[in-house]
Amino acid sequence: MREWQQAEAVLDRKRLPNLFFFGVTQDEYRAMKQRYLGLITMVDRSIGGILSCLERAELLDKTIIIHTSDHGDMLGAHHLFGKEVMFEEAVRVPYLVRLPGQRQGLRVVQPVSHIDFLPTLLDLLGELKRNQCAGNSLAPLLRGESMPPGNVFLEWSPNRFKVMKGTELAPRRTIKRAMNESTRAVISAGGWKLCLRDQDLNELYNLEADPNEAHNLYYQPDYRAIIEQGRRDILSWQRTTGDTLKL
Repeated sequence: MREWQQAEAVLDRKRLPNLFFFGVTQDEYRAMKQRYLGLITMVDRSIGGILSCLERAELLDKTIIIHTSDHGDMLGAHHLFGKEVMFEEAVRVPYLVRLPGQRQGLRVVQPVSHIDFLPTLLDLLGELKRNQCAGNSLAPLLRGESMPPGNVFLEWSPNRFKVMKGTELAPRRTIKRAMNESTRAVISAGGWKLCLRDQDLNELYNLEADPNEAHNLYYQPDYRAIIEQGRRDILSWQRTTGDTLKL
């Protein structure tokens, strides 16, 4: 599966003081990062322990093994902490699958969605998809077969956040407005990511040409056709899912 994986934020020391607009000190940031990376190490070791147990029990080649996770943390990337945004550091997750008897790795380069996880697993187990299951099986991709690439849809609805004093990046009222917004986004098979919001600025990125999402193309006139197609895709997805958010 394509890995919408958590990427470690690489920080220039000269930029460090500008990261802590939530009131986090440099020592607190280092401790936060240490705990975060420590948890990742614990997960890695736990996976190794599970695989060792399966091997000792002679079940390794009789077991479907899947490693995936919840969203990552921004950890200072884009001057942000938390995961309530649509940047790749937050929305990419590991999605690794090993089938019984598999001896060769396969990388799926087209974007895939977590919504397809359960139908895929049921298909691999020879079970029919339940009526209440959203998504579709991606098992053919795991067998090396081709499937038409589709859109991946993302959504965020706000929780209550407290913005700490001491910020220099933007007025607290502006930050609160941004954090209390709702977002609907689509990642297209062509590598475009469109984010539409009910309150704050919209965004468009070309993930192939701009993987760090440093250049928001939404407000440039040359990309109106791409934006309108993405908007239609999002609105169609909203109708399908019963989502009534006005964008």
